[in-house]
Amino acid sequence: MKHFFLFLILCVTCSVSGQFLESQKNLKPYKGYFNFYYNESKDEIYLEVDTLEKEFLYVHSLATGLGSNDIGLDRGQIGDGIVVKFQKAGNKLLLVQPNQRYRAITDNTLEKRSVEQAFTRSVLYGFPIKEEKPNKYIIDLTPFLLQDTHGIIDRLKSQNEGDYKVDKEKSALSLERTKAFPKNIEFEALITYKGLPKGRNIRSVAPNSKLLTVIQHHSFVELPDDGYQKREFDPRSGAISISYMDYATPIQEPIVKRYIVRHRLEKKDPNLAVSEAKEPIIYYLDPGTPEPVRSALLEGARWWNEAYESIGFKDAFQVKMLPKDADPMDLRYNVIQWVHRSTRGWSYGASVVDPRTGEILKGHVSLGSLRIRQDFLIAQSLLDQPFKDRDDNYKPMLDMALARIRQLSAHEVGHTIGFAHNFTASTKGRASVMDYPHPKVTLKDGKIDLSDAYDNKIGVWDKVTVAYSYSEFANGSSEKEELHKILNKAYQSGLRFISDSDARATGGAHELAHLWDNGKSAEEELENILKVREIAIRNFSADNIRSNEPYSVLEDVFVPLYFFHRYQTEAAVKLIGGLNYNYAVKGDQQKIVESVSPAKQKKTLREVLKTLSPEVLAIPKDKLKLFPPRAFGYSRTRESFKGKTGVGFDALSATATASDMSLSLLLHPERASRLVQQKSLNQNQLGLLEVLDELVLVTFKTKSTNNYHQEIQHTVRANVLKHFMNLSKNKRAYPQVNAIAHAKIVDLGSFLKNKTGDPKDEMYNQYYLKQITDFLEKPSAFKIIPSPKIPDGSPIGSFKCSFN
Repeated sequence: MKHFFLFLILCVTCSVSGQFLESQKNLKPYKGYFNFYYNESKDEIYLEVDTLEKEFLYVHSLATGLGSNDIGLDRGQIGDGIVVKFQKAGNKLLLVQPNQRYRAITDNTLEKRSVEQAFTRSVLYGFPIKEEKPNKYIIDLTPFLLQDTHGIIDRLKSQNEGDYKVDKEKSALSLERTKAFPKNIEFEALITYKGLPKGRNIRSVAPNSKLLTVIQHHSFVELPDDGYQKREFDPRSGAISISYMDYATPIQEPIVKRYIVRHRLEKKDPNLAVSEAKEPIIYYLDPGTPEPVRSALLEGARWWNEAYESIGFKDAFQVKMLPKDADPMDLRYNVIQWVHRSTRGWSYGASVVDPRTGEILKGHVSLGSLRIRQDFLIAQSLLDQPFKDRDDNYKPMLDMALARIRQLSAHEVGHTIGFAHNFTASTKGRASVMDYPHPKVTLKDGKIDLSDAYDNKIGVWDKVTVAYSYSEFANGSSEKEELHKILNKAYQSGLRFISDSDARATGGAHELAHLWDNGKSAEEELENILKVREIAIRNFSADNIRSNEPYSVLEDVFVPLYFFHRYQTEAAVKLIGGLNYNYAVKGDQQKIVESVSPAKQKKTLREVLKTLSPEVLAIPKDKLKLFPPRAFGYSRTRESFKGKTGVGFDALSATATASDMSLSLLLHPERASRLVQQKSLNQNQLGLLEVLDELVLVTFKTKSTNNYHQEIQHTVRANVLKHFMNLSKNKRAYPQVNAIAHAKIVDLGSFLKNKTGDPKDEMYNQYYLKQITDFLEKPSAFKIIPSPKIPDGSPIGSFKCSFN
C-alpha cells in the first residue's frame, strides 16, 4: 500500500511538472533567444526558461497609440530598457529587476553581495512553474503580457482623463509582431482599457471613450558582450549620460560614476586615418512617411554622416528605408517614425540604453506629422500676398516647412545617438542642429525673405560632440587628455554648450542660451523681429489665404504672425537679471560666472518694453475688418485668439495676452530676486526698482492721443498692476522683492489720485485705485491671478523633445 501511494504521488507530480506541454494541443513553436509556444485554443504563450540568474534586457513599448499630444501615449513610444533575470523560488519563477543604481564593481564577491543586500530590488512578476525538466522550466507568460506595463492607467488618471482598468474580456495576444530571433524575442498584446472618461482629450480621439484599445509590445533581448568601452562623461561635452554609485571605489575617488551614452562604433582598421566601421550605425525610416516629407527626413538624418567622417569613419552613419518585413518595434532596428496625432504635437528622440554601461542599443525617433503644417502656416502668414494671383502658389511655404523638417530629423536623431540640446548654438552662426531654431527671417529691399529660414547642414558643434563621444585614439595615448583637447579647442574657437534648464524662459538666466531665438545678441534680434513683424502685419491681407476659404481661416493664419515676437522676447528678457557662465571645470580657462553687464541689461529693458507699446500691440484697424465672427463649421481652437466679446473678434484681449506674456517673463519672481542681489553687489547694475519705475513710466505715465491706442494702454495698465500685486505677494521671491513691489503699488496709488482732465482716464484710474485700496487693506485676501494662456504656437515642441 505504501508503495502504491508513492507511485500515485509520483504519477501526479509527473503529470503536472513533466507533461504540461504535451497535454496542450496544436502548439505553435517559436525558436529563439528564449523558446516559446503559442496555444491558439487558449490564447496563451508558454515560455521556456533554460537559464536562471542570467541577466537580459526587458523593454516595453506601444505599437499603437492614443493619438493625443496632450496625453502623450504615441505609436512607437518606447519605455525604459531594464536589466532583469529569472530566479527560482519554490514552485515559481520570479522575474527580478536588480538595482542598477548602487553597485560594487569588484572581483570581491562578498563586497558585491553586501551592496546587493543593502538596497532593494524589484520582483516584477511571479510565474507558477507549469512544467519542469532538467535545466528547463515552462511558465505561462500570458498574464504578464496582458498587464498595463506601459502605465496607461496611471497616465490617464494623473491627467484627469478618467479611471480605467484592463478589460480582460476584450484583451488578447497579438501574433502579427510576435517573433523569435537568436538574440531577441518580441511579443505583442492587444489590451483594452475600460472606464469612465473625464477629460476632453480622451473624448476627442477615441471612437468610444469608455473603451480604449492599444497594442503593447514587449522585448526580451540578450545583453551586449563586454567588448563595449565606457567613456567618462564631461558636463562640457553635450553628451547625455548615465550614472550610478560604485561602493567599491577607493575613498579618495568620486563614488558617483558618470558615463556618456553612445552607440558602439569601431573602425575596421584603427591604423587608418579613415576607415569603414565594423558595424555602421544604421537608421531606418518609416515607409508610411509620404513624399515630399520622406525625402526631407532622409536627407536631414544623413547630415550626421559628415560629423562621423570628420573623425575618420567612412559611411559609418547610414539612413535607409525600413524593409517591408521589418518590425519598427524590433530592438535590432534604429527607427525614425512618422507619428499622427489629433493636434500638433511634440517630436522626440528616445533610446534604449544598456543601463550597465551606457551603450545605446536602439534609437527611436517620433516625429509629429502635423508639425510641418505649423511651419507652413508661419510662412503663409509672413509672406506678402502669396495667393494674390493664384491658389497653387504654395511652393515658398512648402520649401520653408521642408527645410524645417530636415533640421528636425537631424535634431531628433541627434538625441538618439547620445546628444543633449545646445541652446547657445544660435549665437555662433547655427553651430548645432541640437538647438531649437526659430525661422531666420530677413528683410531684403524692405521685403520679407525666407530663403535662409533654416540651416541645411550639420553644425560645427555637432562635430565636436561626435568627436568627444565617438573618436578612437591611438594606442598609448591618454583618452582623458585627448577628450580634454577636443573640448578646449572648441571653447577657444568660441563654441559654447548650455542645455535645457539654463535656457528656459522661466527660471533660466543664461545670456546666450535660449529656445527659438536667432542672432548673436538677443536684444538686437528682438529689434529685428519686431521690424519683420511690423512689415508682415502691414502687408497682411485676404491674399494670405486661397480663394473660397472662409475669413476665419485668415484669422487663424494671423495668429502666429501677431505672436511672432514671443520667443525672441523670451530670449531678450533673460538678459535682465541675467548671467553669463559655463559648465566650467577646474583648469579649463572657461568663464565661470558673471552678471550680464549693466549697459546690456538696460538696453535690453528698453527693447523689451517696446513689446508693451500700443504701436506694437495694436492690430491695425484695416486688418480688424478682415476678421468677422467665425464661419459655421470653423470654431475656435486652442491655437486661436481668446476673447471676451462673444462672436466678435476681440482686438483688446489679443493685446492683453501679448502684454501679459512680456510682463510675466519680465517680473518672474526669480528674475526679480536676481535683480535685487545684482544691485547689492554692483550699484551701477540694473535693479528691480529701476525696472518697475520704467514700467510705470511707459505704461501709466505715457498717454497716447489715439482712442484705440488709449484702450490698449489701459489693457496693459491693468496687467501691470496685476503683476505688481502678484510680485508683492509671491513667496518664491525675496522679501525685499515683495517690499519693493508693495512700495511701487503705494506710489502708483498716489499717482493715480492726480486729476488728468480726461473723464475716461479718471474713471479708469478710480477703478485701479479701488483695486489698490482693497489690496492694501486686505492683503491676506489677495490671491495671485493666473495669466491667460497664449495660443499654442511653438515652431517645434519642447515639452517632449527628450531622451530615455
